[in-house]
Amino acid sequence: MKKIAVIGAGLTGLTAAFYLRKNNIDVTVFESNNHIGGVIQTKKKNGFIWETGPSTGVLAKPEALELFEDLDALSILETAPNLALNRYIWKGKKLHALPSGPISGLLTPLFSWKDKFGILLEPFRPKAKNPDENLSSFVRRRLGESILDYAVDPFVSGVYAGSPDTIVPRYALPKLYDLEAKHGSFIRGTFHKMKQPKSAQDRKANKKTFSARGGLSSLIERLTNYIGAERIITGCKELQVEFQDSRYAISYKGSELNLFDEVIYTGSAKGVLNTFPFLQNAGFDDAAEVRYTAVAEVAVGFNKWEGRPLDGFGALMPSKENRRILGILFMSSLFTERAPTGGAMLAVFVGGERHPEYVTQSDDELKKLVQEELTSILNIPRFNPDLFDVSRHLKAIPQYDLSTPKRQKAFQAIEKKYSGLHLAGNGIGGIGMADRIRQGREVALSLI
Repeated sequence: MKKIAVIGAGLTGLTAAFYLRKNNIDVTVFESNNHIGGVIQTKKKNGFIWETGPSTGVLAKPEALELFEDLDALSILETAPNLALNRYIWKGKKLHALPSGPISGLLTPLFSWKDKFGILLEPFRPKAKNPDENLSSFVRRRLGESILDYAVDPFVSGVYAGSPDTIVPRYALPKLYDLEAKHGSFIRGTFHKMKQPKSAQDRKANKKTFSARGGLSSLIERLTNYIGAERIITGCKELQVEFQDSRYAISYKGSELNLFDEVIYTGSAKGVLNTFPFLQNAGFDDAAEVRYTAVAEVAVGFNKWEGRPLDGFGALMPSKENRRILGILFMSSLFTERAPTGGAMLAVFVGGERHPEYVTQSDDELKKLVQEELTSILNIPRFNPDLFDVSRHLKAIPQYDLSTPKRQKAFQAIEKKYSGLHLAGNGIGGIGMADRIRQGREVALSLI
């Protein structure tokens, strides 16, 4: 039986290891941190539950729901109620609901009248000549400036903590890109997709916001229990992989060499060349070319909520409004037991491409910043939170920009040259939880 190593015990690596074990394949997982789960970590204290990494996922791909099914863990899957469809955008001096249909789209103050009526002309606008056009140009050309400023820009800040000026739709938002590339129009492409029959598997991608009961670490625990904690080695500092006689020798500080037939790498793209020294100075430098944004995630909990109603998913801040935060998630409105009854749990995001300098501020400085922003945005009469916790991520989210195709090409060239080496991770294939689950499963099934 082949021996397979998985490098990285985040969601991608654990998903791959789970499906390998489910097919009785010998697998060992190596993790540099002293904990399992990567950036997915849940904290609990005094009736509050919060995340220090990803806060929510979207069932945008059937593989996400199928992972819970295959784990026999549907009992811990928690999807947000319908109020999560309410998304708020700050404009002027108040929050406005993002339009959810034609009538609200016509009445919203977020977009200009020119752009509201200009949508009728969208099917007749020419396709782009540059396939690597940035998102700002892409949206401005097809939908208009105000829709870029008050819908797309805050969305990019909320998802990527980045800028539409550098994000490239072809790589970051391939489904949106394909609507124009394949159908010549967002509207025509959307109608075409609506007419296509969906299989039972397709319907599992219901696009609902999800988490796990008790926090996302509950999912990590289920994966760990199935794989077997004895198969997951944490604290693997200075881990390196050498290529020896068609096999892979893995070592880390304080360990002996371990030989494996196949290796699945799920870590940061930045770390590829350091992990595999034999790739250095061999024409694969583009594999590590990736730009990450830095983000501080601030959990703010209140035993008694006295601000405006938290009747939605959260609120996003457009760049034009010059707010000092990127956005707020109303976590206690989305999932159960995140705060004491009558209280609230908020996840506030600071930094990103707009203000990376805020991420390295002290906790006291961030508390003052968050107090001033939340008091203004959510009409809080007294800012006296019962919980305030800061998590900093200096390499939080990879940006899918013009370096992406070079990185993809380098990954493919490495895998072609070195049989048995499989490169994954959020440097390619998307950043969402559903993307990570899908990639982990696909790479595992390709080996089975």
